[in-house]
Amino acid sequence: MKAKMAAAVCNSGTQSEFAKEKHVKFFKRCLQVLPSRYCSLDTTRLTVAFFALSGLDLLGALETINKQEIIDWIYSLQVLPDKDDEDKNLFRCGFRGSSTIGVPYNPSKEEVSAYPYDSGHIAMTYTGLCSLLLLGDDLSRVNRKACIKGLQSLQLADGSFYPSLEGGENDMRFVYCASCVSYILDDWSGMDVDKAVSYIKNSMGYDFGLAQGPGLETHGGSTFCAVASLCLMNRVQEAFSDRQLDGLKRWCLFRQQSGFQGRPNKPTDTCYSFWVGGTLKLLDCYPLIDHMANKDFILSTQDTVVGGFAKWPDSHPDALHSYFGVAGLSLLGEEGLQPMFPALNISQGAANSLRSIHKSWRKQQVDS
Repeated sequence: MKAKMAAAVCNSGTQSEFAKEKHVKFFKRCLQVLPSRYCSLDTTRLTVAFFALSGLDLLGALETINKQEIIDWIYSLQVLPDKDDEDKNLFRCGFRGSSTIGVPYNPSKEEVSAYPYDSGHIAMTYTGLCSLLLLGDDLSRVNRKACIKGLQSLQLADGSFYPSLEGGENDMRFVYCASCVSYILDDWSGMDVDKAVSYIKNSMGYDFGLAQGPGLETHGGSTFCAVASLCLMNRVQEAFSDRQLDGLKRWCLFRQQSGFQGRPNKPTDTCYSFWVGGTLKLLDCYPLIDHMANKDFILSTQDTVVGGFAKWPDSHPDALHSYFGVAGLSLLGEEGLQPMFPALNISQGAANSLRSIHKSWRKQQVDS
Protein backbone atom coordinates (compact mmCIF):
# COMPACT_ATOMS: atom_id res chain seq x y z
CA MET A 1 0.00 0.00 0.00
CA LYS A 2 2.81 2.41 0.88
CA ALA A 3 4.40 1.85 -2.54
CA LYS A 4 1.05 2.53 -4.22
CA MET A 5 0.57 5.74 -2.23
CA ALA A 6 4.11 6.90 -2.90
CA ALA A 7 3.59 6.38 -6.64
CA ALA A 8 0.37 8.38 -6.49
CA VAL A 9 2.13 11.27 -4.80
CA CYS A 10 5.08 11.14 -7.20
CA ASN A 11 2.60 11.50 -10.07
CA SER A 12 0.65 14.21 -8.29
CA GLY A 13 1.85 16.87 -10.69
CA THR A 14 -0.53 15.35 -13.23
CA GLN A 15 -3.47 15.33 -10.83
CA SER A 16 -6.63 17.20 -11.78
CA GLU A 17 -7.13 20.72 -10.54
CA PHE A 18 -9.32 21.36 -7.53
CA ALA A 19 -12.81 20.15 -8.52
CA LYS A 20 -14.76 22.74 -6.54
CA GLU A 21 -18.22 22.20 -8.03
CA LYS A 22 -17.96 18.43 -7.59
CA HIS A 23 -17.16 18.93 -3.92
CA VAL A 24 -20.13 21.27 -3.47
CA LYS A 25 -22.42 18.54 -4.84
CA PHE A 26 -20.76 15.94 -2.59
CA PHE A 27 -21.38 17.95 0.59
CA LYS A 28 -24.97 18.70 -0.42
CA ARG A 29 -25.56 14.96 -0.82
CA CYS A 30 -24.17 14.45 2.69
CA LEU A 31 -27.04 16.64 3.95
CA GLN A 32 -29.61 14.54 2.12
CA VAL A 33 -29.23 10.80 1.58
CA LEU A 34 -26.20 8.91 2.89
CA PRO A 35 -25.04 5.47 1.68
CA SER A 36 -25.68 2.41 3.82
CA ARG A 37 -22.10 2.30 5.10
CA TYR A 38 -22.91 5.45 7.11
CA CYS A 39 -25.62 3.71 9.17
CA SER A 40 -23.24 3.23 12.11
CA LEU A 41 -22.93 7.03 12.30
CA ASP A 42 -26.65 7.62 12.74
CA THR A 43 -26.31 8.61 16.39
CA THR A 44 -23.70 11.22 15.39
CA ARG A 45 -25.62 12.66 12.46
CA LEU A 46 -25.04 16.21 13.72
CA THR A 47 -21.29 15.83 13.29
CA VAL A 48 -21.70 14.51 9.74
CA ALA A 49 -23.87 17.56 9.04
CA PHE A 50 -21.13 19.81 10.48
CA PHE A 51 -18.56 18.36 8.06
CA ALA A 52 -20.92 19.05 5.15
CA LEU A 53 -21.91 22.54 6.32
CA SER A 54 -18.38 23.64 7.13
CA GLY A 55 -17.19 22.24 3.81
CA LEU A 56 -19.86 24.22 1.97
CA ASP A 57 -18.94 27.31 3.98
CA LEU A 58 -15.26 27.08 3.00
CA LEU A 59 -16.38 26.58 -0.61
CA GLY A 60 -18.61 29.66 -0.42
CA ALA A 61 -21.69 27.60 -1.25
CA LEU A 62 -23.92 27.80 1.84
CA GLU A 63 -26.44 29.93 -0.05
CA THR A 64 -27.31 26.88 -2.16
CA ILE A 65 -29.09 25.13 0.74
CA ASN A 66 -32.13 25.85 2.93
CA LYS A 67 -30.33 27.19 5.97
CA GLN A 68 -33.37 27.91 8.13
CA GLU A 69 -34.63 24.35 7.78
CA ILE A 70 -31.32 22.99 9.05
CA ILE A 71 -31.17 25.56 11.87
CA ASP A 72 -34.59 24.37 13.09
CA TRP A 73 -33.46 20.74 12.89
CA ILE A 74 -30.36 21.48 14.98
CA TYR A 75 -32.41 23.24 17.66
CA SER A 76 -34.73 20.21 17.79
CA LEU A 77 -31.69 18.26 19.01
CA GLN A 78 -31.09 20.54 22.00
CA VAL A 79 -31.46 18.69 25.32
CA LEU A 80 -33.12 21.04 27.81
CA PRO A 81 -32.97 20.80 31.64
CA ASP A 82 -35.70 19.09 33.63
CA LYS A 83 -36.54 18.87 37.33
CA ASP A 84 -34.58 15.65 37.87
CA ASP A 85 -31.43 17.40 36.64
CA GLU A 86 -31.90 20.25 39.08
CA ASP A 87 -32.63 17.91 42.01
CA LYS A 88 -29.47 15.88 41.37
CA ASN A 89 -27.38 18.88 40.27
CA LEU A 90 -26.33 16.78 37.26
CA PHE A 91 -27.22 18.41 33.98
CA ARG A 92 -27.52 16.29 30.85
CA CYS A 93 -27.97 19.41 28.70
CA GLY A 94 -26.37 20.29 25.38
CA PHE A 95 -27.14 18.76 21.99
CA ARG A 96 -27.80 15.13 21.09
CA GLY A 97 -26.37 13.73 17.86
CA SER A 98 -29.67 12.75 16.24
CA SER A 99 -33.24 11.75 17.03
CA THR A 100 -32.28 8.06 16.96
CA ILE A 101 -33.15 7.48 20.63
CA GLY A 102 -36.78 8.17 19.82
CA VAL A 103 -37.24 11.85 20.64
CA PRO A 104 -39.54 13.13 17.87
CA TYR A 105 -38.48 15.94 15.58
CA ASN A 106 -40.52 18.98 16.59
CA PRO A 107 -38.66 22.28 16.18
CA SER A 108 -41.59 24.31 17.51
CA LYS A 109 -41.86 22.41 20.80
CA GLU A 110 -40.25 24.48 23.54
CA GLU A 111 -40.06 21.87 26.28
CA VAL A 112 -39.17 18.23 25.85
CA SER A 113 -40.02 15.72 28.54
CA ALA A 114 -37.20 13.50 29.74
CA TYR A 115 -36.42 10.28 27.87
CA PRO A 116 -34.22 7.49 29.22
CA TYR A 117 -30.61 8.01 28.16
CA ASP A 118 -31.50 11.29 26.45
CA SER A 119 -28.38 13.30 27.16
CA GLY A 120 -26.39 15.95 25.42
CA HIS A 121 -23.06 14.77 24.02
CA ILE A 122 -20.09 17.11 24.34
CA ALA A 123 -18.91 16.58 20.76
CA MET A 124 -22.44 17.04 19.39
CA THR A 125 -22.81 20.23 21.42
CA TYR A 126 -19.59 21.54 19.87
CA THR A 127 -20.54 20.62 16.29
CA GLY A 128 -24.12 21.80 16.83
CA LEU A 129 -23.04 25.24 18.02
CA CYS A 130 -20.49 25.54 15.19
CA SER A 131 -23.11 24.52 12.63
CA LEU A 132 -25.50 27.19 13.91
CA LEU A 133 -22.74 29.80 13.54
CA LEU A 134 -21.96 28.62 10.01
CA LEU A 135 -25.62 28.97 9.08
CA GLY A 136 -25.75 32.57 10.32
CA ASP A 137 -27.79 31.90 13.47
CA ASP A 138 -27.36 34.28 16.42
CA LEU A 139 -27.50 31.47 19.05
CA SER A 140 -30.48 33.18 20.69
CA ARG A 141 -32.32 29.88 21.14
CA VAL A 142 -29.37 28.16 22.81
CA ASN A 143 -29.90 27.57 26.53
CA ARG A 144 -26.41 28.81 27.33
CA LYS A 145 -26.70 28.38 31.08
CA ALA A 146 -27.84 24.76 30.72
CA CYS A 147 -25.02 23.95 28.26
CA ILE A 148 -22.44 25.32 30.70
CA LYS A 149 -24.01 23.35 33.57
CA GLY A 150 -23.77 20.30 31.32
CA LEU A 151 -20.00 20.80 31.01
CA GLN A 152 -19.66 20.97 34.79
CA SER A 153 -21.29 17.57 35.07
CA LEU A 154 -18.77 15.99 32.69
CA GLN A 155 -15.34 17.08 33.96
CA LEU A 156 -13.29 14.54 35.91
CA ALA A 157 -10.86 15.14 38.76
CA ASP A 158 -7.83 14.89 36.41
CA GLY A 159 -9.21 17.70 34.22
CA SER A 160 -10.45 15.54 31.34
CA PHE A 161 -14.08 15.16 30.27
CA TYR A 162 -16.59 12.41 29.65
CA PRO A 163 -18.64 12.85 26.46
CA SER A 164 -21.99 12.44 28.25
CA LEU A 165 -23.46 11.64 31.66
CA GLU A 166 -23.66 7.98 30.69
CA GLY A 167 -19.85 7.94 30.71
CA GLY A 168 -17.54 6.65 27.98
CA GLU A 169 -13.98 7.50 27.11
CA ASN A 170 -12.33 10.55 28.62
CA ASP A 171 -9.51 12.07 26.62
CA MET A 172 -8.12 15.09 24.79
CA ARG A 173 -10.92 15.16 22.21
CA PHE A 174 -13.45 16.08 24.85
CA VAL A 175 -11.16 18.62 26.53
CA TYR A 176 -11.11 20.33 23.14
CA CYS A 177 -14.89 20.13 22.72
CA ALA A 178 -15.39 21.59 26.20
CA SER A 179 -12.95 24.40 25.41
CA CYS A 180 -14.77 25.19 22.16
CA VAL A 181 -18.20 25.21 23.84
CA SER A 182 -16.88 27.52 26.57
CA TYR A 183 -15.30 29.84 24.02
CA ILE A 184 -18.37 29.95 21.78
CA LEU A 185 -20.72 30.61 24.70
CA ASP A 186 -18.25 33.14 26.15
CA ASP A 187 -18.44 31.47 29.55
CA TRP A 188 -15.61 29.44 31.10
CA SER A 189 -17.41 28.75 34.38
CA GLY A 190 -18.38 25.27 33.20
CA MET A 191 -14.86 23.90 33.45
CA ASP A 192 -11.94 24.02 35.82
CA VAL A 193 -9.45 25.53 33.39
CA ASP A 194 -6.43 24.93 35.63
CA LYS A 195 -7.20 21.22 35.84
CA ALA A 196 -7.71 21.04 32.08
CA VAL A 197 -4.37 22.77 31.45
CA SER A 198 -2.69 20.35 33.86
CA TYR A 199 -4.20 17.39 31.96
CA ILE A 200 -2.82 18.78 28.70
CA LYS A 201 0.64 19.37 30.17
CA ASN A 202 0.75 15.84 31.59
CA SER A 203 -0.15 14.42 28.15
CA MET A 204 3.03 15.66 26.45
CA GLY A 205 5.24 12.73 25.46
CA TYR A 206 9.01 12.30 25.54
CA ASP A 207 9.04 13.31 21.85
CA PHE A 208 7.11 16.55 22.62
CA GLY A 209 3.95 15.52 20.78
CA LEU A 210 0.69 15.32 22.73
CA ALA A 211 -1.39 12.24 23.42
CA GLN A 212 -5.04 11.58 24.24
CA GLY A 213 -3.98 11.40 27.87
CA PRO A 214 -0.96 10.99 30.15
CA GLY A 215 1.25 8.03 29.27
CA LEU A 216 -0.39 7.37 25.89
CA GLU A 217 1.09 7.53 22.40
CA THR A 218 1.48 10.99 20.89
CA HIS A 219 -0.75 11.65 17.90
CA GLY A 220 -1.50 14.40 15.38
CA GLY A 221 -5.19 14.60 16.26
CA SER A 222 -4.70 14.84 20.01
CA THR A 223 -1.85 17.30 19.50
CA PHE A 224 -4.22 19.63 17.63
CA CYS A 225 -6.91 19.24 20.30
CA ALA A 226 -4.42 20.09 23.05
CA VAL A 227 -2.83 23.09 21.33
CA ALA A 228 -6.14 24.50 20.08
CA SER A 229 -7.62 24.19 23.58
CA LEU A 230 -4.72 26.14 25.05
CA CYS A 231 -5.05 28.80 22.34
CA LEU A 232 -8.75 29.23 23.12
CA MET A 233 -7.86 29.51 26.82
CA ASN A 234 -4.95 31.84 26.01
CA ARG A 235 -2.66 29.58 28.06
CA VAL A 236 -0.08 28.25 25.55
CA GLN A 237 2.93 30.12 26.96
CA GLU A 238 1.93 29.23 30.50
CA ALA A 239 1.54 25.52 29.74
CA PHE A 240 4.85 24.87 27.97
CA SER A 241 8.44 26.02 28.32
CA ASP A 242 10.32 27.40 25.32
CA ARG A 243 12.14 24.07 25.02
CA GLN A 244 8.87 22.16 24.98
CA LEU A 245 7.36 24.50 22.40
CA ASP A 246 10.40 24.11 20.15
CA GLY A 247 10.16 20.33 20.51
CA LEU A 248 6.42 20.41 19.77
CA LYS A 249 6.97 22.45 16.60
CA ARG A 250 9.70 20.06 15.49
CA TRP A 251 7.46 17.04 16.15
CA CYS A 252 4.70 18.55 13.99
CA LEU A 253 7.05 19.55 11.16
CA PHE A 254 8.49 16.03 11.08
CA ARG A 255 5.00 14.63 10.43
CA GLN A 256 5.17 15.88 6.85
CA GLN A 257 6.17 13.23 4.33
CA SER A 258 4.39 14.58 1.27
CA GLY A 259 1.12 15.28 3.00
CA PHE A 260 1.04 14.69 6.74
CA GLN A 261 0.96 11.55 8.87
CA GLY A 262 -0.65 11.27 12.30
CA ARG A 263 2.23 9.39 13.92
CA PRO A 264 5.80 8.39 13.02
CA ASN A 265 6.09 5.48 10.57
CA LYS A 266 2.44 5.75 9.49
CA PRO A 267 1.20 6.58 5.97
CA THR A 268 0.18 10.09 5.04
CA ASP A 269 -3.55 10.79 5.43
CA THR A 270 -5.64 13.66 4.09
CA CYS A 271 -7.13 14.70 7.44
CA TYR A 272 -3.73 15.43 9.01
CA SER A 273 -3.18 18.24 6.55
CA PHE A 274 -5.58 20.01 8.87
CA TRP A 275 -4.90 18.36 12.25
CA VAL A 276 -1.13 18.86 12.01
CA GLY A 277 -1.25 21.78 9.59
CA GLY A 278 -3.74 23.61 11.82
CA THR A 279 -1.48 23.01 14.83
CA LEU A 280 1.45 24.54 12.95
CA LYS A 281 -0.74 27.53 12.07
CA LEU A 282 -1.57 28.02 15.73
CA LEU A 283 2.12 27.73 16.63
CA ASP A 284 3.05 30.32 13.97
CA CYS A 285 5.34 28.04 11.99
CA TYR A 286 3.13 26.95 9.08
CA PRO A 287 5.39 28.70 6.49
CA LEU A 288 8.09 26.11 7.25
CA ILE A 289 6.16 23.25 5.59
CA ASP A 290 6.51 22.15 1.95
CA HIS A 291 3.32 23.74 0.64
CA MET A 292 3.43 22.24 -2.86
CA ALA A 293 4.03 18.68 -1.65
CA ASN A 294 1.12 18.96 0.78
CA LYS A 295 -1.19 20.37 -1.89
CA ASP A 296 -0.21 17.67 -4.36
CA PHE A 297 -0.96 14.94 -1.84
CA ILE A 298 -4.37 16.39 -0.92
CA LEU A 299 -5.36 16.72 -4.58
CA SER A 300 -4.23 13.13 -5.21
CA THR A 301 -6.99 11.96 -2.83
CA GLN A 302 -9.88 13.90 -4.41
CA ASP A 303 -12.57 12.11 -6.43
CA THR A 304 -13.13 14.16 -9.57
CA VAL A 305 -16.15 12.07 -10.61
CA VAL A 306 -18.48 12.18 -7.59
CA GLY A 307 -16.58 14.77 -5.55
CA GLY A 308 -15.12 14.55 -2.09
CA PHE A 309 -11.75 13.48 -0.72
CA ALA A 310 -10.57 10.14 0.61
CA LYS A 311 -8.14 9.13 3.32
CA TRP A 312 -5.62 7.93 0.70
CA PRO A 313 -5.31 8.06 -3.09
CA ASP A 314 -7.53 5.59 -4.99
CA SER A 315 -9.88 5.18 -2.00
CA HIS A 316 -13.56 6.04 -1.52
CA PRO A 317 -14.31 9.62 -0.38
CA ASP A 318 -16.12 10.18 2.91
CA ALA A 319 -17.55 13.20 4.71
CA LEU A 320 -14.78 13.54 7.29
CA HIS A 321 -11.82 13.37 4.90
CA SER A 322 -13.67 15.47 2.32
CA TYR A 323 -14.09 18.27 4.84
CA PHE A 324 -10.52 18.08 6.11
CA GLY A 325 -9.19 17.90 2.55
CA VAL A 326 -10.92 21.20 1.81
CA ALA A 327 -9.77 22.58 5.19
CA GLY A 328 -6.18 21.59 4.43
CA LEU A 329 -6.34 23.39 1.10
CA SER A 330 -7.85 26.43 2.83
CA LEU A 331 -4.86 26.57 5.17
CA LEU A 332 -2.67 26.55 2.06
CA GLY A 333 -4.54 29.56 0.68
CA GLU A 334 -6.21 27.72 -2.20
CA GLU A 335 -7.95 30.18 -4.52
CA GLY A 336 -11.73 30.24 -4.13
CA LEU A 337 -11.76 28.93 -0.55
CA GLN A 338 -12.64 30.89 2.57
CA PRO A 339 -9.81 31.29 5.12
CA MET A 340 -10.01 29.32 8.35
CA PHE A 341 -10.00 30.12 12.05
CA PRO A 342 -8.09 26.95 12.99
CA ALA A 343 -8.62 26.98 16.77
CA LEU A 344 -12.39 26.44 16.42
CA ASN A 345 -12.10 24.49 13.15
CA ILE A 346 -14.46 26.90 11.35
CA SER A 347 -14.11 29.63 8.74
CA GLN A 348 -12.76 33.04 9.67
CA GLY A 349 -16.10 34.51 8.56
CA ALA A 350 -17.99 32.37 11.08
CA ALA A 351 -15.48 33.34 13.78
CA ASN A 352 -16.05 37.02 12.95
CA SER A 353 -19.80 36.50 13.33
CA LEU A 354 -19.16 34.91 16.73
CA ARG A 355 -17.21 37.99 17.84
CA SER A 356 -20.20 40.15 16.94
CA ILE A 357 -22.48 37.87 18.96
CA HIS A 358 -20.10 38.13 21.95
CA LYS A 359 -20.16 41.93 21.73
CA SER A 360 -23.95 41.85 21.75
CA TRP A 361 -24.08 39.56 24.81
CA ARG A 362 -21.58 41.69 26.71
CA LYS A 363 -23.51 44.85 25.91
CA GLN A 364 -26.69 43.22 27.20
CA GLN A 365 -24.90 42.35 30.46
CA VAL A 366 -23.71 45.94 30.89
CA ASP A 367 -27.15 47.35 30.09
CA SER A 368 -28.84 45.02 32.55
